[in-house]
Amino acid sequence: MARSGKKERSLALYEAILNLKDLDECCRFFDDLCTGNELRSMEQRFDVATYLLQDKVYLEILEKTGASSATISRVRRNILDNKDGGMMRQVILRQGLAENNDEET
Repeated sequence: MARSGKKERSLALYEAILNLKDLDECCRFFDDLCTGNELRSMEQRFDVATYLLQDKVYLEILEKTGASSATISRVRRNILDNKDGGMMRQVILRQGLAENNDEET
């Protein structure tokens, strides 16, 4: 049977994440929700975004994360080329993880 359009985003997952009480509970929640490969992929993309915002070059990011150049390019487009800079960029800056970045939010 053919799919009839795109399903609307369910906000229940995001609301559940907002209600997690601490880092340990958050880690356990994501361990239950995702496979190890899915978690490593998300963690890798977050690390790539952090290094990009620290003005690291592709080769250095590849060496530190093992991410492919395609992944690094995709993350770069999402966080740097978006008109708003992307939510991940805002979170990284707010957390002080982009210490080498001179830009203010």
